[in-house]
Amino acid sequence: MAAVTDRTDHVEHPEDEPSASQGGGPALREPGHEGGHARVEHGSGRGGRNGRAHAEEDAADVDARDGSRPARSGDRATHADKAESARHARVEDSARHARVKDDDPADRSESVSEWDDGLIARRTSETAASPQEITIVEPRSPSVLQPAPLAYEGPLRSRLDALRELVGLSRTRLDSHTLAEAGRVLDEAAARRRLSGEHTVVAIAGATGSGKSTLFNALAGVALSETGVRRPTTGAPIVCSWSDGAALLIDRLGIPGRLRRRPLQTPDGDSQLQGLVLVDLPDHDSAVVKHREQVDRILALVDAVIWVVDPEKYADAVLHERYLRPLAGHAEVMFVVLNQVDRLPGEAAEQVLDDLRRLLDGDGIALGEYGEPGATVLAVSALTGEGVAELHEALGQFVAERGAAARRISADVGAAAVRLRPVYATGGRGGLSEEARAQFTGRLAEAVGATAAGEAAERVWLRHANRACGTLWLRLWRWHQDRRRPSTGRLPAKAPADEEATARQRVEQAVRTVADRAASGLPAPWAQAVREAAVRGAQGLPEALDELAVGSAVPQGRPPRPGWWPAAVLAQATMTLFQVLGALWLLGQVVGFMPSNLGLPALLLSAGVVGGPVIEWCCRLAARGPARRHGLEAERRLREAAAGCGRARVLDPLAAELLRYGEVREEYAKVTGVESGAGARVG
Repeated sequence: MAAVTDRTDHVEHPEDEPSASQGGGPALREPGHEGGHARVEHGSGRGGRNGRAHAEEDAADVDARDGSRPARSGDRATHADKAESARHARVEDSARHARVKDDDPADRSESVSEWDDGLIARRTSETAASPQEITIVEPRSPSVLQPAPLAYEGPLRSRLDALRELVGLSRTRLDSHTLAEAGRVLDEAAARRRLSGEHTVVAIAGATGSGKSTLFNALAGVALSETGVRRPTTGAPIVCSWSDGAALLIDRLGIPGRLRRRPLQTPDGDSQLQGLVLVDLPDHDSAVVKHREQVDRILALVDAVIWVVDPEKYADAVLHERYLRPLAGHAEVMFVVLNQVDRLPGEAAEQVLDDLRRLLDGDGIALGEYGEPGATVLAVSALTGEGVAELHEALGQFVAERGAAARRISADVGAAAVRLRPVYATGGRGGLSEEARAQFTGRLAEAVGATAAGEAAERVWLRHANRACGTLWLRLWRWHQDRRRPSTGRLPAKAPADEEATARQRVEQAVRTVADRAASGLPAPWAQAVREAAVRGAQGLPEALDELAVGSAVPQGRPPRPGWWPAAVLAQATMTLFQVLGALWLLGQVVGFMPSNLGLPALLLSAGVVGGPVIEWCCRLAARGPARRHGLEAERRLREAAAGCGRARVLDPLAAELLRYGEVREEYAKVTGVESGAGARVG
């Protein structure tokens, strides 16, 4: 930004100066100068070439004037010597700054630190006798030390870290528009932290005709901002800094050097407002769209705001609905000033002030009364000076605390948390309970036919037990029947198509049910993420369950036998042997081969004939328990296999989504500053 030098008419001889009666105003010269030009420095000093050019032009002008005008007397000669000394001082100052090279970043930063503190200039008030501008030029120090940067400590730092973590965890689940405000808050907090922590940037905002520029001038002690009846009067933001080192803060606001001012310099200085950077904004209700855009842009960057209202428009809906109500959480960095109270007769000022407090309370703005934190509400008259001293004192205490920037960032974080609440916090509690998981695995077991598989395994075990413990003649008869049964040559019939469709529908219904249970009570984006995870996992689940059912079906070969099984087989063989021996013994007696004795062979034959079925019946009774256990074991294996498949494909992805939501819920609780144990159950 180029440095611009404005020149006023030079008055070299006292007798040539216009008097007040002639309409001329007093001229304030540079300190240490009896003559010469009063300069108004515009710009931040970054335009080194233009600044050097103007310095050379000033030196040339002074040389020309001094060389063309001879000294008239000894006094005038002394006067000329002083002017010549001042000229050499200015030339040396210009030469020093000319050494700053534009292509050297280090030199540029040094130049900014020396020149970027704004224009040191003043204008006359509207009541001055002459329209000529009064300028005050303050000598600059050779080097201005940059103030210490702002530091975030304690809860605010934890909240910012939590917000950063929250945004990182949510990028794949939420759209960029939802996270835009949180990202902006993080960016602005990082930008503000790198800048001065010893300065407080306060904006004066108000509607057209509210008198904010007059109040701005009253706080500065001199007319810096133009006032008048023409609307809008303030067309661009004007900044006034009470101390050095605020150049980078002002650069962040985007205010050019020609609109930077310094307050009236008094002998003792205004130490109460040291560190204040005051910005006079355009009208927030201006008919010019550019003015309103400037107001909105700068309000998002300053540390605090002074809202100036007047008795006529203090209840304006635009002010309350567009600005005050959305900024209700920023009450601690907000001043609300009722200006022009000199227009209200008697106790009307107090009545209007009470009504203003009522409206602010309706907007949700906490009022800083009775020592409580909140907005400061005052009644002033910038024209007569009534209440300005109280505002000056309150503003001085506010600036001296050096905490406005941190409170503003904290309020911004709180506002971002309020906007994000619908996507992170709800009244319900989602999650996967044990009951929901059990129901899901039960439905999968039904779909895969675990119960039927267990019953089939039980029947197979009983059939093997009957064959092993049955009589020899019964086993031979069954073998004969199996041999006589004609073979059709057909493959085993598959399950009907309607049964397969029913099983698939059961699986899909089970997935939908468990997803709805898990998403119940979650914010819409996270509920949608849970359902999408369930849908992705359900793809191919019915086919996997079918393969699982085939692999976990009734095992081929003989089932495991209990310990009593060999004894039963041996007893059944003994009964068969008794039958054979008894029959052969009787046959031998009939043919005369053996002596006649019917008792013993008949007993052996009867024992074998009766004992075989009795042993078979006893074995059948004894086999029911092992067969039942075998069937239950087969059912359990199939249920566990189905549950494992469902857990790997559906439940684990759901648990991962719920775990992520639980993490962001914890981070959101940290952002809001309230530790909350309520979260999604992921077990």
